[in-house]
Amino acid sequence: MDIGPPSTGLPRRPEAAGPTPPAEALEKPPPERPAAPARPAEPPREEAARHAPRRGGERRRRLRLAGLAALALLLLAAGGAWLHRLLTHVVVDDARIAADMIGLSSRVPGWVREVRVIAGDRAAAGEVVVRLDDREAALALQELEARLAGIAARRREIEARLAMVEALTASREAAERARLETARAALPAAEAERAFAEAEFRRAQELAAGGSGTRQRLDQTRAALEAAHHRVLGARAEIGAAEAELAAAGAARAEREVLRRQLEALGPEERELAARRDRAALDLADRAIAMPVDGIVNRVFVDAGEYVAPGQRILLLHDPARVRVEANVKETQIRHFSPGTRVRVRVDAWPGRRFEGVVERMAGAATSEFALLPSPNPSGNFTKIAQRLPVRIALDPPPEPGLLSPGMMVVVETPRRE
Repeated sequence: MDIGPPSTGLPRRPEAAGPTPPAEALEKPPPERPAAPARPAEPPREEAARHAPRRGGERRRRLRLAGLAALALLLLAAGGAWLHRLLTHVVVDDARIAADMIGLSSRVPGWVREVRVIAGDRAAAGEVVVRLDDREAALALQELEARLAGIAARRREIEARLAMVEALTASREAAERARLETARAALPAAEAERAFAEAEFRRAQELAAGGSGTRQRLDQTRAALEAAHHRVLGARAEIGAAEAELAAAGAARAEREVLRRQLEALGPEERELAARRDRAALDLADRAIAMPVDGIVNRVFVDAGEYVAPGQRILLLHDPARVRVEANVKETQIRHFSPGTRVRVRVDAWPGRRFEGVVERMAGAATSEFALLPSPNPSGNFTKIAQRLPVRIALDPPPEPGLLSPGMMVVVETPRRE
C-alpha cells in the first residue's frame, strides 16, 4: 500500500479548480520530495523528567478532589448532627452562672482603720476583713464595766451590813428576852418576901400593942417590909426595862428591812448598766466586720481612712460552693423545663467540659413584668414577641468551689418532650 510522503504537519494548500488531467498524468507518480530529517531518539531519563510534572499535577488534583470530598462529607455529617440536635433538643443560650450576692454593711458609724482584702480574695467564715476605729467604743465599755464593778462592791457592802445587823439583832433580842424572863422570875420571889415582911410587921405590931413586943423588933419588921416592897418595885421595873430593850431590839429589824430594800433597788440599776454594757460590747464588736460565710470578695467599696455611716455597703461577696444556673427560657419552650428535668450545661469559659443539672423551679412571671420601663400599647400597633421566663437550675453534682463564677455565660440543653 502506498503510504505517500510523510506528513510535515503543515496545512495543505487548496488545489486550483480546472479540467481533470488525463489518466496518464494520474498514473504518473508525483515527484519525490526530500524526506524530513529524522529526530534523534530522546534518552529515557529526559522523557521521564518531561512527563513527571504532568503526573505530579494529576496526583495533586486527585488529592485535592479527595480532600474536598472528605470535607464535603464532614460538613454534611456536621450539618446532619446539628439538624438532628436542633430537632430533638431544646438549646437555651440566654443563661448564666448566678450566686447569692451578699453585701456586708456597717451597723455603726466610724472611720475605716483597716481593709484587709481586695477584690478576688478568698476569706473564711469569721475572718475579719474590715476594722473601724474602736477607741471610743472601748472607753465606753470600760466605763460601764467600772460602774458595774462599783455596784457589785456596794452590793457586797450592804449584804455584809445586813448580815451584821441580823447577827446583832438576834443576839440582842436573845439577851433581852433572857433578861425579861429573869426579871419576870424574880418578881414572884420579891412579892413573897414582901408578903412575909407584911406578916412579920403585923405580928410585931400586935405584940407591941400587948406589951410583949419590943420597939426594936417593930422597927426591924417595918424596915424589912419596906425593903421587900422596894424589891418588888425593882423587879417590876426590871421587867419593864427588859421589855423596852426587847422592843428596841425588835426595832433593829426595821434597819434590816431598809438594807434589804437597798439591795433590791440595786437590781434594776445593775440590770440597766449590764444592758448598756452589752450594747457597748456589741458596738465594739460591730467595728470588726467579719465574713459571714466562706466566700470570695467581689468588690470593695471603701478604703482606709474613709468615714462610713450605718447601713453603708462595704463589701460584696458570694459563696463559691453555692452557685447555680439561671436561664431565661422562651415561653414556647418552657414545657420542656419542668421541675426535676435533667439538663446539660456547657460553660463558655470551659469549652471542653460538660456539667449536669436539675431544674429546681420556674418563676411565676415573665421577665418583662419586672422591667423598669413597661411598654404599654396605647396606639394599637402590636408586635408579638416570645416572652422569656426565668428558670433556676441546680448543678448536680456540684462543681469544685471557685471553678464557676457568677456572670459566666452558659448554654443549657435538654431533650424535647412532646
